[in-house]
Amino acid sequence: MKLIQKAVLALTILALVGITGNQSASARALRDMDNQIQTVTKPQVVEVSKPKPSEGKNHGLSEEYHGHKSNRPETVNPKKGKPPAANNRFIQVQLLGINDLHGQLNVTRKVNGKPAGRVDYLAAYLKQREAENKNTLLVEDGDMVGASPPISALLQDEPTIEILNKLGFDIGTVGNHEFDEGLTELMRLIKGGTHPKTGNFAGSNFPWIVANVVNEKTGKTILPPYQVIKVNGMPIGFIGVVTTETPTLVVPSGVAGLKFTDEVEAINQNVAELKKQGVKSIVVLAHNPGTSGPNGENPAGQLVDIANRVDDEVDIIFGGHNHAYMNATIDNKLVVQSYSYGTAFSDVDLEIDPKTKDIVSKRAEIVTTFQEGIEPDPEIKKMIEGYEAKIEPIVNQVVGSSSESLTAMQNENGESVLGDFIADAQRKALNTELAFMNPGGIRADIDPGDITWGEIYTVQPFNNDLVKMSMTGQQIRELLNQQWGATKTNMLQISGLSYTWDPNKPAGQRVVSTKLPDGTEMDPNKSYSVTANIFLSGGGDGFTVFTQAKNKEVGPVDLDALVNFSKAQPKPFTYGIQNRIQRVQ
Repeated sequence: MKLIQKAVLALTILALVGITGNQSASARALRDMDNQIQTVTKPQVVEVSKPKPSEGKNHGLSEEYHGHKSNRPETVNPKKGKPPAANNRFIQVQLLGINDLHGQLNVTRKVNGKPAGRVDYLAAYLKQREAENKNTLLVEDGDMVGASPPISALLQDEPTIEILNKLGFDIGTVGNHEFDEGLTELMRLIKGGTHPKTGNFAGSNFPWIVANVVNEKTGKTILPPYQVIKVNGMPIGFIGVVTTETPTLVVPSGVAGLKFTDEVEAINQNVAELKKQGVKSIVVLAHNPGTSGPNGENPAGQLVDIANRVDDEVDIIFGGHNHAYMNATIDNKLVVQSYSYGTAFSDVDLEIDPKTKDIVSKRAEIVTTFQEGIEPDPEIKKMIEGYEAKIEPIVNQVVGSSSESLTAMQNENGESVLGDFIADAQRKALNTELAFMNPGGIRADIDPGDITWGEIYTVQPFNNDLVKMSMTGQQIRELLNQQWGATKTNMLQISGLSYTWDPNKPAGQRVVSTKLPDGTEMDPNKSYSVTANIFLSGGGDGFTVFTQAKNKEVGPVDLDALVNFSKAQPKPFTYGIQNRIQRVQ
């Protein structure tokens, strides 16, 4: 995955200058943008007359298929009571945790029909809870950055780190998205350093840990595997891990030279180290998926397996990755996850026996950050406004107009309107016969009306290069059959072909026919030109057939392709589902 400056440069050339091929004009625009961005590390209050991105259209952000759970059956009580049977002999400790923020600093979502989220509201909740117990630690469980909206991504996700710093987070681990731009950029965000777009950055004020990501050259973990934090004299050990699926979720360059080891083995190895040091209160920050019912019933997911297999000295496991609710006790370990995007947090209460230094009781509450009844934190709100002012000239540019919604919701055949539109844009950009788009790379919908650059960015925030390649008809059939994996179905969005599939056939044989636009069957022995993003072309999401393609050439960024395609449409344009995928009834 390329650094964000490529997208910013392309935008600057196209939008601020308004012409292409003029190097001197492009250079002037780039310098102007550099000057704007380099001042952002000192947030300021700016009066903005136009609606901010979060105050205008909802940008299609509250749909379930974009990773946001809007319906939450659990009872939400914003006023937390004292832990039951609190014992004054024990030290009361509070852990406030978030996961999968994805840089969504200024995004309001709907939960049970009511506004929720935005980090200024999250901050108000956290500060309110923190004031209830002086023995409070703030923890994050990965995917704080990556797939971020423009407010964070256009500024290299530095705003997210700065806000976590301002809130006083104490410890964190990495998620798979922290590797989107590679190890060097991850380390810059954590330890500080210089970026050509944003200048000097101080880095994170709190330690980051991960026990199962190893540098293949040195044989050592890229970050400390654990950290011991003393709270009121009581040592609490934190161990971090990230899902071993990360290499299949990130472009190859993002994880080059890294080895992701088994989470349970890494946890147990470091539990042993902590036990040698006399640490008996142990918390795991695991960027791994899990779910449960509102009262802890029916726990499922990788977190259940991890909880059952790790050392019994582990007391608490924070989870993430699948943006879900979890609050369950498994093998006497409390396992929690609090949705995503700053719309909730985990409030975990512990009691530690000062004699044994061990946790003797634990309970958790998953709190949704409803905006109703609480004022946003003014300090964080000012920071958000400062970031928004810096990116406003970019994100508010109108690049098209749609008469109807373009949604990523797939029909029963596995096809979506927005998937068709993006695949068409990519095929057009590289002038190939076919194109394929992974649905996981579509992060939001496009609403009716004017389409802004910011909306397009929110839809495709990864800035993946597009790749032109050659594949045979047989390889394309095999590729399509890879959509039905052992554990999940992942329907590619397509352009330049159509096919039928039969759900009653065995996996690997479900594709019945593949046809070209003229209605003829694809020739299994013929070579076709294909466009896909660099993530897919490297075999991402388990589509390994892409690695067999030949004559690969890197083209423009997917974001630019979608912006240009939107600009080329009539205003307004109408675009419906193309019926390229048909399930045999």
